[in-house]
Amino acid sequence: MLAKAAIAKGDGKFSIEEIEVKNPIGDEVLVKIQAAGLCHTDHDSLTWGRTIILGHEGAGVVEAVGENVKSVKPGDKVILNWAIPCGTCFQCQEQNQHICENNSPVVAGDNLPDGEVSEGHARLESTLYNGKGIERSFNIGTLSTHTVVKEQAVVKYNTEIPFSSASIISCGVMTGYGSAVNTAQIKPGSTVAVIGNGGVGLNVIQGARISGAAKIIAIDTNPTRLEMAKQFGATHIIQANRDDKGLKNATVQVKKITGNGGADYAFECTAIPALGAAPLAMIRNAGTAVQVSGIEEEVLIDMQLFEWDKIYINPLYGKCRPQIDFPILLNLYQKGDLLLDEMVTTTYKFEDLEQAFADMLAGKNAKGVILFD
Repeated sequence: MLAKAAIAKGDGKFSIEEIEVKNPIGDEVLVKIQAAGLCHTDHDSLTWGRTIILGHEGAGVVEAVGENVKSVKPGDKVILNWAIPCGTCFQCQEQNQHICENNSPVVAGDNLPDGEVSEGHARLESTLYNGKGIERSFNIGTLSTHTVVKEQAVVKYNTEIPFSSASIISCGVMTGYGSAVNTAQIKPGSTVAVIGNGGVGLNVIQGARISGAAKIIAIDTNPTRLEMAKQFGATHIIQANRDDKGLKNATVQVKKITGNGGADYAFECTAIPALGAAPLAMIRNAGTAVQVSGIEEEVLIDMQLFEWDKIYINPLYGKCRPQIDFPILLNLYQKGDLLLDEMVTTTYKFEDLEQAFADMLAGKNAKGVILFD
């Protein structure tokens, strides 16, 4: 069948073009995408130096399945998941499904030669662009009207939820919530500081609120995002100054709010290398700093910031176990505890993807979502 997809060529640009999608075989599933969330990583992938189908957040409906697929059937609603566990490697056996050694596009992908994809990716020849197989971003390529993925890349659900809200679970929501709940394991009554209140940071705030944190301090330079932070659970806000090197002034304010000892937990959600050490400065002795955003550059840190007994951790994808965590998130949504509809600030048509990226980079949205129907 013919479909349309957002194609990145690796030079910073993209175009929406026609692709050919094959019927699924074996353990593959063909999904008609209904909605795709947008993330800064999607924009970053424009410059990855290779031709790919964009997108790694999404929800849709199963159209066809391969002969070995057991968990879903045509007509099922599914959330796409890019951290695809193999179930047999060392990390999967240790319940670290998010860093699967065989299927992860992040972990396994680092060890692959150019032009090859991880085992979590469906056959390249299942999707053709100009007659040749094309890679799907993070194994799933959700900025496409249709996608062929492995069975483990889909999580079936029956919850009454708009596709737009379901689509954002599979990266931004899971990363933020999971970093707070699965990684930091925030305790009730604790104090939390969150640096950067975009889509991921807002979900750290939600995770902290759901965990019972007493004080949740939102820190951002953007006043619009600080107002959003209040809606999602922040009890205190600090409007940071871009000239505040390492957020030293903001750190002083955090310590005043927390009784001068520092926060129990602090989360960095900006991906700005200069702020890599900031959460360490904001936590008390024996506190926990979480580098959520995935800074992948050299950062110089004064080791005195670790004094004393501080923990600094850099988790991937909120330690996601898709078949376990997605149902938990949907249950919290049903109960009214996890705000998802409110997080979708703006929806866009597929042809307005350029504007959607621009709005994201300008900080206008908590989450922007592409709707296909």
